[in-house]
Order: sequence, then C-alpha cells, then structure tokens
Amino acid sequence: MTIKVNVETLEFHIFNENVSYIFRVLEKSNQLEHLYYGKKIRHRDSFKHLLEREIRPSCNMFEDDHTSTLEHIKQEYPSYGTTDYRSPAHMITNKIGSHITNYQYQSYEIIAGKPTLHQLPATYVEDENEANTLEITLWDEVLKSKVILSYTIYKNRNVICRNTRFVNEGNDSFYINNAMSASVDLPDDQFEMVHLNGAWAREAHVDSQKLFKGIQSVYSTRGASSHAHNPFLALKRLDATEHTGEVYGFSLVYSGNFLAQVEVDTYSVSRVLIGINPFQFKWKLNPNETFQTPECVMVYSDQGLNGMSQTYHELFRERLVRGYWRDKVRPILINNWEATYFDFNEEKIVDIASTANNLGIELFVLDDGWFGERHDDTSSLGDWFENKDKLPNGIKGLSEKIEALGMKFGLWFEPEMVSKGTKLFEEHPDWIISTPERRASHGRNQFVLDFSRAEVVNHIFTLMDNIINDSKISYIKWDMNRYITEAYSTSLKSDQQGELFHRYILGVYELYERLIAKYPEILFESCAGGGARFDPGLLYYAPQAWASDNTDAVERLKIQYGTSMVYPLSAIGSHISAIPNHQVGRMTSIDTRANVAYFGTFGYELDITKLSDEEKAKVQEQVAFFKEKRSLVRSGDFHRLLSPFESNEVSWMVVSKDKTEALVGYYKVLAKPNDKYYRLKLKGLDSDKLYAIEGIKSTHYGDELMNLGIVLGEDYTDRASEFWSREHPHDYASKLFVLKEVN
Repeated sequence: MTIKVNVETLEFHIFNENVSYIFRVLEKSNQLEHLYYGKKIRHRDSFKHLLEREIRPSCNMFEDDHTSTLEHIKQEYPSYGTTDYRSPAHMITNKIGSHITNYQYQSYEIIAGKPTLHQLPATYVEDENEANTLEITLWDEVLKSKVILSYTIYKNRNVICRNTRFVNEGNDSFYINNAMSASVDLPDDQFEMVHLNGAWAREAHVDSQKLFKGIQSVYSTRGASSHAHNPFLALKRLDATEHTGEVYGFSLVYSGNFLAQVEVDTYSVSRVLIGINPFQFKWKLNPNETFQTPECVMVYSDQGLNGMSQTYHELFRERLVRGYWRDKVRPILINNWEATYFDFNEEKIVDIASTANNLGIELFVLDDGWFGERHDDTSSLGDWFENKDKLPNGIKGLSEKIEALGMKFGLWFEPEMVSKGTKLFEEHPDWIISTPERRASHGRNQFVLDFSRAEVVNHIFTLMDNIINDSKISYIKWDMNRYITEAYSTSLKSDQQGELFHRYILGVYELYERLIAKYPEILFESCAGGGARFDPGLLYYAPQAWASDNTDAVERLKIQYGTSMVYPLSAIGSHISAIPNHQVGRMTSIDTRANVAYFGTFGYELDITKLSDEEKAKVQEQVAFFKEKRSLVRSGDFHRLLSPFESNEVSWMVVSKDKTEALVGYYKVLAKPNDKYYRLKLKGLDSDKLYAIEGIKSTHYGDELMNLGIVLGEDYTDRASEFWSREHPHDYASKLFVLKEVN
C-alpha cells in the first residue's frame, strides 16, 4: 500500500496492488477535486491530464473564469451554495444564520497504521504495517474551523476507510446540520444500485435498480439502522454479476439513523453520500470541541458482488470483530424462547438443558421472562432482578446447575427499554425518551430509556453487573424491540435536541464497552427484534447478531443470502426451530432446517424434550457434524451460487482457505413434476485438486466441478424399477455436499 503526494501540484494517489484513489487541490479555490476511484492504475507524477473543464452554463466562483463552477467538478467533500447545487457532504449554520462554508486545503499528514475513532466503533489494525492513513486538513477562515478528512488504505485488502471530523477553533459556537462520513463523485451513471431492504421477519432482501437522474437512497430515521434498510449500498456495473464485473461497496460502521444515497446529475455524474442521516440532526459544536463522524468502509471489486462480499467478510471478521471471541469457533446453543416463551420454571429449564447437553449442545440461553413479574410482554423491563417464583435459586443458582451439567449458561437482556409499573419507571419517569406535553407512544408495551444521559447508562450497567457478577454467565443476548418516537431528552437544551439520536447510540456503545471491559470473555449476540440493528457498528461489540426473528428455513434462505452481501457467516445467528414454524406455519424437514442453519452460528430454538427418539438422534448427528465443520464455516470463503430472489433453486458454499475442503448447500423450494436435469456449478475450488464428494462414488477435479458442475440427476440405466419406486420429490428439499481433497 502506498500514499503518493506530488507536493508541487498537490495531487494525492492512494493505492495498493488492486485499487487506486486519486484527488487533487484546485489551484484557485483550494478545494478538493476527485479524479479517480477504481481498479489500480500505474502511478505517475501528475494526473492533471484527467481534468475535464468544458464551459457549461453555470455560475462560476471567479470572475472571468468560466470553468470555475463546482457544479461540474467532481469533489471530495462538497458544500452547498457556492455554485454546486447537488446534495452536499456537509452543512453548517453559523451565528448569523448563514450556511455557506469555504473549507480550503491547509495541510496533509501520512500516518502509519490506522487511528482509532473517539467513542465510535471502527475497523482497526494490529500492526501499523497493515495500513496507511492520509489525513487532509481543510480550513474555513470565517468559521475558524477545521475539517479533517481521513483515508485509510489496507495493504492486502481492496478497502479504503473514510471518516471526517469537525473542529471548532473559533470563539463562537456553530451548528452542524449535516456531516457525511464520505462522498465520492463517480464519472458516469452506468450502474445498478444494490441494497438490502425488508421489515420485521423478512430482513435483508436484496433489491437493485438502474440509477436514474436525481436522488435514490436508503436510510433510517428510527433511532436504529432498522429492519427497513441496512446501512449499505453497492453500485455494480450493468454487466456485473455475482462473480464478474466491477462493484463499489459502501458500508457504514454505525447503528443509528443513517443515509446512503446516490445522486445522478444532469451530466450523469453519480455522487455517493453516506453517513449520519441529516434528518432531525443538529449538533452544536462549541469552541474547542470536535465532532467525529462514523466510519465508511469502501470496497472495490472487479470480481462481482461476491468479490465485494468476501472482502467485507474477511475485514469485518478479522479487523472489526475484536476480543476474546474474534478467532474462536462459537458454541452450539439452545435458546428456550420458542420452546416456552414466558411460561417456564427452573425445573422446565433444567430439563431442556439436560436433554440438550446429552445431545452435545454446549450452551443454554435463557430468553425473555426471567425477571420482575414478566409473564408476558406488558411489564417488568427495567426490573432486572430474578422472578423467584419461576427461579427460586435465582440466576446464580440456575447458572450453576447448568454449568454442573457441563454446559455454559447465557442470559437475555433488553437494557435500553423500560415498562410502566416498574421501580425504574416510577422513580425516574424523566428517563424515558418523550416530548413534554405530548403523548408518549408505546411499542411492544415498552418505552425507550434515554441513553444520551450518562446517569441512565450508569444505572443500567449497575443492574446488569449485579446479575452478571453474581452468576456464571458466558453469553448475553442483547435485545432491542422498538424504535424511538417523540425524540426529546429532558437533559438536553432546546438548541441541542437534534443531538439526541446520535448521543443515544453513543450511550449504547458506552454500555457495551463497559460490560466488555469488565467481562471480556462473555460472548455477546446483538438482537433488535431480529435484524433491526444488524450493522457493522454492533459487530465491533457483539461478534454475532440474530439475523431475524423468523426462523423458517425457507424464509431464512432469503434473509441469510441477503445478509451475506456484507456480513460474514460467523456473524449470522441461525437456529433450527420447531414445526409448524411459529412465524409462517410451514412444515420443513429437520434436515432442511439444519442445512440452512449450518451456514451461520448454528443452534436450536425449540422444546428439545418433546422430540422423538429418532429426532433426538438426528439432532445429535447434526451437532456432531457442525462441530466438525464449524471452523470451515467460520473462516472459509463464502460463495453465493444461486439466488432465492431469482429462481426456485438456491445454493451457496464455503471453501477452506487452502481449498482442501468445501461445504455446499443446495435447496429446491418447490417440487416440480417431470422436471428438467440440473447441474450445480461450484466456485472457489482449486482447478487442479481432485475432490471426493461424500455420498458420491466418483471423484472430480476442481475444474470439472466449477465448469461443468455437480450432476444432480441420477443414472437409472437398467434400473427402471428403482426409478419408479424412489421417494418422490417434495417441497422444501435440500442437499448438503461435503467435499474433501483426495490425496
């Protein structure tokens, strides 16, 4: 990786073996002009030959200079109001009410490694030789303010990380109304925008459309990254596929309100902006204060969407997730939620755990309902003390019984919420987020605590610490089941209410940080009514996330396929649940449920004591299989083969780094009569290696499996009677192919 600077012409070239990013300082205005982002190009002393300066009917910054309009210059961190009419990367209001800024180039600095971000999650390095960082300082003389643009390029990854910080060095406060983490002006609009949308129980559905003139965006205004949209978008060339062609990915390491948009102007330039959503955002920056934006992780791929995804997977798995669990396989768990909901006692819990332990399951997780008077979802959030009617020996006694079985014990919390009628609500009604003299809406019969207040975070930490410190807890499921409404904090002044959403999520990060610091070996799994906060920000604290409350195997094909667009399998919480499925009522075989759940963290969510002996034997077999394959699933290269959004067939696979083994999932959603022949072409194998496929007598070289594929039909020559007596195809069928190199 290299950062080259031409100090005479003030041109900057950030590059490694695969990607280049080039910009320069404009001679007259001293603002930054973007020149190129894409596949690595050869360095040269100057790239001024790339300038495009035809005269357009526009307003110009300088008299007698008819090519000084910013409207037709591609920029690095644009403002609005001084000849550029496109969406800006920042917007500031000063003491006289003006929103005009003029941030001009002041200096640059090259830093070995990658600086951390204050109070915010971000990717990191373990050795300063892994990356270099370029910081560009811009100065506004009227505001007496700096903007510092940060660009980090990794040595061996097609990744550039961006963030921005604002510094007030003047004597007057000003207001930041918009502060994007990154802006990129691409020279044309020949892209499809790919993003992940959905709702509760159908998260992370892949959607795409060709760019059109004007603005297209995904966003959240809900206080969380949301079920509706993930903080991610990709621009893929029109001819790009899963495995070929150019793709640009933009992922925001943030868990609150966000905006990711593309604006195509009248000359087909595509401006990508990503950062905190400016809607209802207004940050008062006082003298000598700094505001830090979240990190944007930009990925360039010339190997299609799958190439982009693999880059994100590896980076997030190795340099975003951190701590004790980063490089470890995760325990196979069983969660009691769909087994019992709120109706359980200690005897029932121990019975489930004991049965699970006998089948090889390693971790028991006690879900909602263990605290206060929590018999349904109408009460007790905030009363974080055990219900002794259900658990006479408390969490401490139960956790000790579970550990005595030889299992680990995990516990559910929803720390950010409170119910009416609780001690916490009665003593601190001002601690909920609500607007004076307005009705406070409810969601799931609960209210949101004001985590922008340090005393609230401190109090919840103390309550959780009392439970954790006294018990044997190895895992915490951190849930969040409603969005923010009536956004107002009684602790903030009237001119700072626009800070609430951001301060709230900083409080969430702070509570995570404090718990991790005291209990570094606890495995956290984030959850937000399923996937409402499945984002890179929380992966920094919780190395895995519950992808969806929908556990139906067929629906999970879409949810897990879409989630894999950005997130590694090691982060995707995936369980086998009971049938009929509790969300959609579908009946699927226990084999198909396992064949989907294997491609994630893997676990169970059902009353295992009610299974037949045959089903229990199957569970024992599945657990043993996953224990054998979980290192492969955690750290292998993932390939999407067939999309559930495009066909009745779905397939994906994971290949070990040394290409000696692979696991392939193949799913046929609906059975078809007298169907065609199928072949499944694989990816990522070594063309010259010879592979055996478990259950298939013949061996196959990698090139055959990738170019011709696995032949899914059978040869019934002289076996007609077997053909007619075979088991008929059925809906929701699946196959698992286990490949190993033959020495």
